[in-house]
Amino acid sequence: MLTKAPRGTKDVLPQEVYKWHYIEDQVRKICRDFGFGEMRTPTFEHTELVQRGVGETTDIVQKEMYTFDDRGGRSITLKPEGTAPAVRACIENNIYSETLPVKLFYLTPVFRYERPESGRLREHHQFGVEVYGAPDYTADAEVISLAMTFFNRLGVET
Repeated sequence: MLTKAPRGTKDVLPQEVYKWHYIEDQVRKICRDFGFGEMRTPTFEHTELVQRGVGETTDIVQKEMYTFDDRGGRSITLKPEGTAPAVRACIENNIYSETLPVKLFYLTPVFRYERPESGRLREHHQFGVEVYGAPDYTADAEVISLAMTFFNRLGVET
């Protein structure tokens, strides 16, 4: 029916969009405080990239991707997660040649063809951080600290 949002999607209306803005603002502030730069990647990628990045035998690749051929006959996939596109963007744009480590974050829509159950959507949003070229485990500790700071600022008990 054309007067209903597609199954597994949800409209964010004015009476609740302020919550999204609050969370996104907190993400950006915290990431900036930790020295992470924001990146944005396309909503779709070449299917081969997603298969390689996520793993060809995973449920995501086998059952849950929105994949189609474009008019040029190329296989395109709506991105099911943010890491593979982030890595691709860093390689394509020579980000790794900058001062290391490179610290990036993203807020991005992602798509998975899952059976919609209570609270699960086919289109959702992902916040992720990536650290490339860190010399040791301290980057992992920094990412954990960033996550804890985020949860604390939102009042989530951990």
